[in-house]
Amino acid sequence: MLARLHSVTLEGIDGIVCEVEVDVARGGFEKSMIVGLPDTAVKESIERVRSAIVNSGFRHPKTASLVNLAPADVKKAGPAFDLPIALGMLIGQGALVSSALNETIIVGELALDGRVRPVNGVLSMAMSAAAKGFGRMIVPLDNAKEAAVVQDLEVFGVGSLAQAAGFLCEQLPLEPTSIDIEGLFNVASNYDVDFSDVKGQESVKRALTVAAAGGHNIMMIGPPGAGKTMLAQRLATILQPLSLEQSLETTRVYSAVGMLDSNKALLATRPVRTPHHSASGPALVGGGPAPRPGELSLAHFGILFLDEFAEFPRHVLEMIRQPLEDGFVIISRARRTVRFPAQFMLVAAMNPCPCGYFGSEARRCKCTPGQISRYLSKISGPLVDRIDIHIDVPAISFRKLRSRSGQLDSAAMRQDVLKAAGIGAERFGDGQIHINARMSHKQVEKFCKLNQAGELILKQAMQEFGLSARAHDKICKLARTIADLAGVPDIATEHIAEAISYRKLDRKL
Repeated sequence: MLARLHSVTLEGIDGIVCEVEVDVARGGFEKSMIVGLPDTAVKESIERVRSAIVNSGFRHPKTASLVNLAPADVKKAGPAFDLPIALGMLIGQGALVSSALNETIIVGELALDGRVRPVNGVLSMAMSAAAKGFGRMIVPLDNAKEAAVVQDLEVFGVGSLAQAAGFLCEQLPLEPTSIDIEGLFNVASNYDVDFSDVKGQESVKRALTVAAAGGHNIMMIGPPGAGKTMLAQRLATILQPLSLEQSLETTRVYSAVGMLDSNKALLATRPVRTPHHSASGPALVGGGPAPRPGELSLAHFGILFLDEFAEFPRHVLEMIRQPLEDGFVIISRARRTVRFPAQFMLVAAMNPCPCGYFGSEARRCKCTPGQISRYLSKISGPLVDRIDIHIDVPAISFRKLRSRSGQLDSAAMRQDVLKAAGIGAERFGDGQIHINARMSHKQVEKFCKLNQAGELILKQAMQEFGLSARAHDKICKLARTIADLAGVPDIATEHIAEAISYRKLDRKL
């Protein structure tokens, strides 16, 4: 007897709806098998399914079973097919009858005793199921809240094969899982750190406010102990909140790699990733035999903080140049190409020289000019060109370090950021561009018009520092953000001058 069910497999972070066909033969003792381009984990499901069926109190078919996963040209990976295959075998031998299979997606890994274990990528699977018109979905109990985020889809969490079988044959009623999305965002908006913890550094806080308001990449350069890491760790506290669409897209990435907290249905705050400088290229960008997202994609709609920037291998840093511009990563393999989202805000921190004290008034630098030049040359010109803001972080004096008043806090900085972001939202409308840093060249020409004095200052800066066309657009975008923070519609001379002042590293390379 033939049974047809539906499940989902992942390709990258995207779900592909598959048909699971289970044919339980009438006779013969050949070994059961799975076809349809399965990987090792899918092939091994035959043995897990056999034990789960018997230990759940059902009779396993004594004849051979053929399982076909369609479409046959799509690679099937992971253990998510265990549950639909087991239910298909029960239906195929007549032990289970259900009238709702055509509108139900089923995913789940089986333990040998029949328990249903969680699987990765359930959010993407649920989104694909809803897009294909399926009305309900059976998932592992631990994945139910994650899948319930998707609207127009009834999600039922099951803890065992017997529970799933009882629900399908309508002998065991289950309530669909529901979550309070607004409540999740409200709870997640609290942070344990604040910019008031950082003494002094008002000019750096100003630069970080500009970066947060426009989504600009920023590099902080200063001696050890000046507060670069503390400043970067607090940047997330002033960013504008994630929208539901952004949260869903970011959560999909974490779900696909199994990094989503089981107690969280959504990532309600912007992610902050801080990979070590020993990270390899595939770890940073993504890759592997079965391509999976890297740190760039895990920082999607959030912050990628690269501390000790010059200590990263140069060839690894060069890999992030294209994602910085495009907002996505493409991993190409012989049989397929996978695209991962990677629209992040780069925050880099580095010392000005190998010993770290070049230009410092507190300690004398021991590096030779050649050593300093070689150290800075680890960061290529094209990569520096893609970083909007270069800001010096000076050492803190004892008086400022012991000061207890007048510290700019995250609440005040966030208020300025949200005001500027609101102006940008009105400017761009409902388009795909939401922040100034992502403006195209045509949009720069439209929204970043300069007065005559501003044109002259920008011309002189480009000639003196040898700035590229990309740096020209970066300065104009920065000036637009600075004007938004000031709440004025036109870019004034002081706005373009401040934007040019943030291109310090162009003068050193």
